[in-house]
Amino acid sequence: MARYRGAVCRFCRREGVKLFLKGVRCLSSKCAIDRRTYPPGQHGQARAKISEYGTQLREKQKVKRIFGVLERQFRIAFEQASRKKGITGESLLASLELRLDSVVYRMGIGTSRNEARMLVTHGHIEVNGKKVNIPSYQCKLHDAISLKTKTRSNERIQINLRDVEARGTVPSWLDLDKTNFKAVVRELPKREEINILISENLIVELYSR
Repeated sequence: MARYRGAVCRFCRREGVKLFLKGVRCLSSKCAIDRRTYPPGQHGQARAKISEYGTQLREKQKVKRIFGVLERQFRIAFEQASRKKGITGESLLASLELRLDSVVYRMGIGTSRNEARMLVTHGHIEVNGKKVNIPSYQCKLHDAISLKTKTRSNERIQINLRDVEARGTVPSWLDLDKTNFKAVVRELPKREEINILISENLIVELYSR
């Protein structure tokens, strides 16, 4: 599956908000958007009027960049969400939150979704006792996500997990057992539990054009 491998700090500057794509760096004085609050590029400091379509597009781009998915993956996720009962925008966000790389990030094992994705693709994560190395794997209710035993001695992961409360990434729908490097999906994510500043209704309007 294709993946963007370029610089990511420019995404935060383009969207005008912190997307927390580089973990703890985003909380430090090195954060790019704190140092340069304007969009990247030659015309970044020019004032431009944003159309209704542009506003909708920006919301979609924010979500894609937060979860690290490309257009085709995002469209598939949207189409699947639109077929479910309930509010399409909320179903879309819940589906993205339940991606394995996102759940590993929420557990605190990785300080960013990119770091969590790396742990998944390198085979360090198990779901219900079986190795899963597909970042887009959809976790289900009562699934147990854990770190492989031989990886638990990794110092960086231990530090990440120790400081997880300070970062505030663990949601209420996830039961985290730091001692055993394990978490269980206690319930499906609700919109009020997804702490992402996104107007998902604008994305639905964009795809409804």
